[in-house]
Parts: sequence; structure tokens; C-alpha cells
Amino acid sequence: MQDRIFYSICFGFVFGVFLRSFLFVNFYVAVWLGLISFALVLFFSLISKNKWGMILGVFVLTFSLGILRFHSADRHPPVFFESLVGKEASFVGVVVDEPDVREGNQKLTIATNEGKQQIKILATFNIDEYFQYGDEVNFSGTLNKPENFITDQGKDFDYVSYLRKDGIFYLMSYPRVEIISHNNGNKVKIALFSAKEKFLEKMNFAISEPESLLMGGFILGERSSFGTEMRQKFIDTGTIHIVALSGYNVTIVSEWIMRAFSFLPINLAFGAGISGILLFVIMAGGQSTAVRAGTMAILALIARATGRNYDVARALVLAGVIMILFNPFVLFFDVSFQLSFIATVAVIFFTPKIEKYFLWIPKRFGLRDVVSVTSAAYIFVLPFILYKMGNLSLVALPANILILPFIPLTMIFGFITGFAGLVWYVLATPVGYISYLMLHYELGVINFFSSFPFASFSIPNFPLVLTLLIYIYFIYMLFGRSIKSFFTLPG
Repeated sequence: MQDRIFYSICFGFVFGVFLRSFLFVNFYVAVWLGLISFALVLFFSLISKNKWGMILGVFVLTFSLGILRFHSADRHPPVFFESLVGKEASFVGVVVDEPDVREGNQKLTIATNEGKQQIKILATFNIDEYFQYGDEVNFSGTLNKPENFITDQGKDFDYVSYLRKDGIFYLMSYPRVEIISHNNGNKVKIALFSAKEKFLEKMNFAISEPESLLMGGFILGERSSFGTEMRQKFIDTGTIHIVALSGYNVTIVSEWIMRAFSFLPINLAFGAGISGILLFVIMAGGQSTAVRAGTMAILALIARATGRNYDVARALVLAGVIMILFNPFVLFFDVSFQLSFIATVAVIFFTPKIEKYFLWIPKRFGLRDVVSVTSAAYIFVLPFILYKMGNLSLVALPANILILPFIPLTMIFGFITGFAGLVWYVLATPVGYISYLMLHYELGVINFFSSFPFASFSIPNFPLVLTLLIYIYFIYMLFGRSIKSFFTLPG
């Protein structure tokens, strides 16, 4: 009974947030729904003793709470800012995130308290200007609102909601800027971002481009510096995930670390895997995306190490609910959260079901595990990728199988290169050369498979109904027995 209440609470809240993400629900309707369902919970638990009535009441109560949570997070910009759209405006604000360095420019998220409410503005600057997290700046230019657009694959991209999930409502292109002061942000984040910048700097001294860009993507999710052509090659070969902050990637690396220390007692080996995840989160600057990926990875590692999938399933659901509670927008508008969650489910629950098909692959260096985990994750995320991005890679599986076994070792050598560089450049050179050779091979695989004319093609209108049906089948295949037992209450 406790499990049924737990899942009713979690899924009720998630469905409430999901509905409110794309359909407006009046605040007072949600409040009345919550009050009525709360009364029903009291009635069925204290008077009627009807278990199904209580479960349904709990579900509807948390459903209404999910609607109200989204409503509380769904802020609207003040009239003061709306009146300045399309006009020249000047603000004083603080850079509240790392500069997002692109191929020809950089983007800063600047929070300003003008108009008696903190509002974030995404400002684009030239790449030769230097900014840091925590810089207080005086900037002026034309204030604009973001607009949705159509991607190269012909998909509508809700850019407005994508930015809104981070509290960003306005854009400003190449404003005039003056740095007023430094170190105005969170002291811990300042230290983490500074360490990350130093680490990348020393690593890049020992590893040349474009290999150093790939290493930055492996370790820290630094994919923004890739050129358009190189980024498209990653997309065409279905390998873009390897340069993204993903629970799936971190899980593979941490599991490999745990296996490398398998000669130690199980607790120490498991601790090494967890330490690898924590190191990744720290080196990524403690960003929310890295924290979410690290959380998913820890849960997947526990499941893979202990085989206690039932307990981990509850922990995974709870972790997802907590993330959505903190930021309700991630459920519907954050593709990285969605992909990370789906891939983690695949790693934990789908991989054990397909491992028997890969017995012909040798277990040495964890190759069989890497191939089975890669295949499980790719099969699971493919319908979502087709619906959300409209891109189907026909070479994704062979490309990933040839690359992924080398990534954990590449990342370890990358970490060693960066840390050795912090001590003395000479120490980093030999390790950096080994890293360079691995990275060169991996880029060679990507270049080779992307050169095929049939490597990928676009499916701009993959049906939502078909996507839902596929995932309903996946859910039934993995959890059908548990779902049946959920709806079978003992007399």
C-alpha cells in the first residue's frame, strides 16, 4: 500500500506539471480541486476505509499541487520591461552563468534588478571580449524578445519556452558594455568556474585543436566551441550525446572506473565510481545540468552494481520529482533532462533484458557492457529524438560501438593531463599525447561515418501519437508485471 501511495504522489505531481506546461489551468480551479481531493483523502482514509478511493484522492491532490507549482514558477515580466521592447535601453546587472562561447560570439546571461524585479537578459557579445561569472556590468542596446524558429531538420523549436525555463525573457545583441566590478556571484561557484577555466587552459596547452575541443566535451560538456560543420557531423553520426552533460555518459565512465578498481573490496570500488561522478560535477562548475546528470549516474551505478532495480526505481522517480519541483519547466521544455532520464531508465532496466544478445562480444575491458548499454540507451531514446529533433542516424550504432569503449580511458587521461598541467606543463605533455591519439581516433571514426551520403536523414513530422505508442509499449514491456500488481490490491 505504501508503494501505491508513493507512486500516486509522484506521478500525480508530474502529470499536474505536465498538463500545466502546455494548457492553462485557472489558479482557483486548481485550488478548489486540491481542497476537494484533500477532503476525499480524509474521508476514504478515516471513515470509508476505501483504499482505491484514498489512492485516487492522493493522486488528484498531488495533481493539483503540480498545477499550482508550475503556476507559481510561471512568472511574467513586469510592464516596465515590456514597455522597453524594441527600444534603446540601459541596465546594470550581474553575469549569473558561465559565458557560453560559440564559434563566432559568446552569450552572457545577465540578471538585472531594474523595475523592482530580477529579470534575466541573454546578451550576445563579440568573442574577443572577456567576461567571467560574477562580473557586474553596465550594458546598453536594443531590448528584444526571443522568437520561436524552425530548425534545419524542419522542426518547430519553442525557443521562448526553452529560455523561459532558465528565467530568461529578453535578448540583446552586441550591446555596449562596461565592466564595473568582479566576483559578485556565489563564492563557491566562482571558485568552481575558476578551477574549471584553469583546468581547460592547462589541458588545451597539451592537446591541440580540434582534439582538445572534443576532450572538453567529454569531460565538461563543452560543445559550444565546435564549428557548425563539426557539430553537424556529431548529429549525423548520432554521437552528439558524447559532448553533452548526460547521466548516461557519466554512468558509463563511472562504471568503467568501478570495474578498473574491481581488485579492491566492493565498497572501495563502488566509492571510486561515485568519486568519479562527484569529480565530474565539480569540474563542470556545479551547474544544474551537471548535478542532474550526476544524480542520474549515481542511481544507475547503484542499480548496476547491486542489482536492486526495484529500490533504485523508486529513487529514480523521486529524484526526477525533486528536480521538477525545483524547476517545473524542465519536464516539458528541457531536452537534456528528458534525454538523460530516458537514457538512465534504459541503462537500469532495459540493458539487463538485451545483454543475452551480446554474449558473442568479449567481456574484456568491459566491452560487452559498453555495447549492451549503448544499444539499450540508443533504442530507448530514438523515438524521442525522432519526434523532438527529426533526425535519424543510420550509422549511430556502429559509430557509438567503435567510440564509446575508448571514452572512459580517454576521459581519465584527459583528467590526468589537466591536473598534471596545473603542476607542471612538462608532466602533462606525454599524457596529453596519449589523450591526443585516442581523440584523433575518435574524431576519425566520426569523420568516416559522417562522410556516407546515407549517414542520416531528416524526418520533420514524426507523429507524436506514434512516439507515445512506442513508449507505452516500452513501459509495458519493462514494467507490465509491476503495473498489474499495482492495480491488484489484496482483499
